[in-house]
Amino acid sequence: MSEALIQRLVEFAESGNQQKIQLHGHTHQGWIMEISDQALLISTGFAEKTGKELWIDFNDLQNAELSFWDTQKDQWTIFKL
Repeated sequence: MSEALIQRLVEFAESGNQQKIQLHGHTHQGWIMEISDQALLISTGFAEKTGKELWIDFNDLQNAELSFWDTQKDQWTIFKL
């Protein structure tokens, strides 16, 4: 993927104190842990026993709704790639 897309995903990962990805009718809320050349890793849940890690391919992100928790506004804010 392009360097520009990876940079935008880094900005997304650094936005707010949590990120949310809505894709194919599922919501994945948590923290972006890693960004590779082809996908990003989101960690969900509150503890190791209930949390899950999920790799999401960049191609799938084109159809996803991304948002982050804005602590200054106390609300989810849409993030555009």
